[in-house]
Amino acid sequence: MIIGKVVGNVWATRKDEALNGYKLLVVKPLDEYSKKDLATLVATDIIGAGIGDKVLVVKGSSARRALDKEGVPIDATIVGIIDEVDIADD
Repeated sequence: MIIGKVVGNVWATRKDEALNGYKLLVVKPLDEYSKKDLATLVATDIIGAGIGDKVLVVKGSSARRALDKEGVPIDATIVGIIDEVDIADD
């Protein structure tokens, strides 16, 4: 799973029909430990996340399984909204 922050929305009037009805959000992955700057990604949202929320994202086959749709062209899905993250200082 990936921890990320929702930074935007995606609107696409023309897209694969299998994507109709899915909310698409732009997510900036966060590396809470090393603070590396990671590239953004687009994820479907199945839980009602919004801009500014910290979220849990799954990728690949897990993203499609979360939707219960194996044949949909989706590579990332938001599956949780994070309340808090605690990182040990080692």
